[in-house]
Amino acid sequence: MDACDTRIRAYKNGKTFGQCRDMAESLNPMFKEEIEKNGRILWTEILNKVDHDELIYKLTLKFLRRDGYDIGNSKIPEVKKFIL
Repeated sequence: MDACDTRIRAYKNGKTFGQCRDMAESLNPMFKEEIEKNGRILWTEILNKVDHDELIYKLTLKFLRRDGYDIGNSKIPEVKKFIL
């Protein structure tokens, strides 16, 4: 029986998961700079800048959370610096 290999599955524009992950990592410095400058960035702004690619969008939010940013929730759709 043939099995699907998820590691080589093509996502939007034929990119693999690894390529999407790398693209999300490369976009994060730009988003961090915007957060430092304006205090926050809206989820819609991130979605527009990743060209409405849902996987890159979700990975970007995941990496921002990993790096210590508050990614908000459905009631507060914005990313900002985590305040202690």
